[in-house]
Amino acid sequence: MSDLVIGDDGLARPTWAASDPLLRDYYDTEWGMPIRDERGLFERISLEAFQSGLSWVTILRKRPAFRAAFAEFDPDVVAAFGDSDVERLLGDSAIVRNRAKIEATIANAAATVALRAEGGLVDLVWSFRPETEPAAPESYADLRSTSPESVALSKTLRKRGFKFVGPTTMYALMQAVGIVDDHFVGSHRRGSSGVWPASSDRPGP
Repeated sequence: MSDLVIGDDGLARPTWAASDPLLRDYYDTEWGMPIRDERGLFERISLEAFQSGLSWVTILRKRPAFRAAFAEFDPDVVAAFGDSDVERLLGDSAIVRNRAKIEATIANAAATVALRAEGGLVDLVWSFRPETEPAAPESYADLRSTSPESVALSKTLRKRGFKFVGPTTMYALMQAVGIVDDHFVGSHRRGSSGVWPASSDRPGP
């Protein structure tokens, strides 16, 4: 239980979500909850890509600005962005100004639109849900940074034109959108997604 902190509300959270109010609210209301709509999933893939090399709280603080800059992450609109939009985004100090990540987001929007002919982004990403529930982690030592499924998802998305979708980034995505439940045993959020019933918890490796 050393990696869990009991808050002033009596609820247990991992240390990363225990102090900063923004992270605490994100953990309590969003992290690990299923995202099954195209725009929501495209947004999360985009933000995970921008997060690479940075802290998640940095991205979270900039999320309203990202949404404004990228047309609320409407794939059709973002896919149509051109050179002038790239320059506009590079001049926007409210977001992460990284040309490669900006151009990747535009490319990923186009790839998202193209995927509709094959069933769509949501069905593709969720098809990589593990067949059986991964062991419930009890501490940071039990957490993985990748999984066979995240490696396979990364390869599949890359083949379809996505960028900045490496296995580690895709595992973070799978954690964030509820495909795997990496809430610690004892956390008040464990089992809350409804994807994996809490009754099936078992100790981690």
